[in-house]
Amino acid sequence: MVPRSSTDGLRTAFAIHETSISVSRWALHVFLLGLSLLTTSIVGVVLAQSFQNNRALDIEQYVNVFPLLAARPWLLLDGLPYSLTLMTILLAHELGHYFACRYYGIDASLPYFLPAPFPGIGTFGAFIRIRSPIYTRRALFDVGVAGPLAGFVLLLPAMAIGLAYSRVIPGIAERGDLIFSVPAIQRLMELLIFPGHAAADISLHPVARAAWVGTLATALNLLPIGQLDGGHIVYAFTATKHKLLSRLFVVALVPLGIFYWRTWLVWAGLLFFFALRHPVIFDVTPLDRRRVELGILAAVIFLLTFTVMPIH
Repeated sequence: MVPRSSTDGLRTAFAIHETSISVSRWALHVFLLGLSLLTTSIVGVVLAQSFQNNRALDIEQYVNVFPLLAARPWLLLDGLPYSLTLMTILLAHELGHYFACRYYGIDASLPYFLPAPFPGIGTFGAFIRIRSPIYTRRALFDVGVAGPLAGFVLLLPAMAIGLAYSRVIPGIAERGDLIFSVPAIQRLMELLIFPGHAAADISLHPVARAAWVGTLATALNLLPIGQLDGGHIVYAFTATKHKLLSRLFVVALVPLGIFYWRTWLVWAGLLFFFALRHPVIFDVTPLDRRRVELGILAAVIFLLTFTVMPIH
């Protein structure tokens, strides 16, 4: 029999250990959030300078921004419209997953943000860790679809506001070193706000560019493959065909990578080796009508946000 004093001591030590782990996790979340805010704000400065000077985006601007900020660090504030908009959209996406997990009693972490240290969009996105099993198809579907829906709800007003502040400069979108695609949802809004103007003539405000990144993140997450959000949705609908469909869509990324955007080849490799398998859920309960309708909505959102060559 263990003495009571020893038991109390073990409990105290365990509690201190758990508190230490909790503090460390919070510190990591806050650190990654702050670093991602910094890297996206630096990109935001580049976008703001480009927009204010009616210039197309060049790689040179990404290089020159560092000595510029070293001499005038307050210019980092110019990057906040882009960074705060983008971080809010990504946070909404991940919190959609997080609160769906909490609703079903699934153990999940807070979002981990991933800063990107090189020119582009300033971040690799964000993710949450699901640390306990998901036992039902309905729970899996709700967790999978909640993120894209929450992010899409926020990127719509961001895109509308950003386009309202954008301007028409003939041919600007097809000049420069970085040329961004125009997803269907963006083009539909452009036709409403800039009727009669081609997509190539619209210089996007940094807020609209942040919403564009949100559409890219939404489309990538909704790819119907493996353990991506789209893969979870497919598994919830048809677990028996998930493996086949995942492989077919990974194979489909290969010609897209060869003929359009080489990064699709990277995605195909990463998904094939690290995210193709899906945890088995022993539940045959069919999805109800409301979830079927949400699944159709998720497919529509994927079509509105997906492009075969996002950046070239």
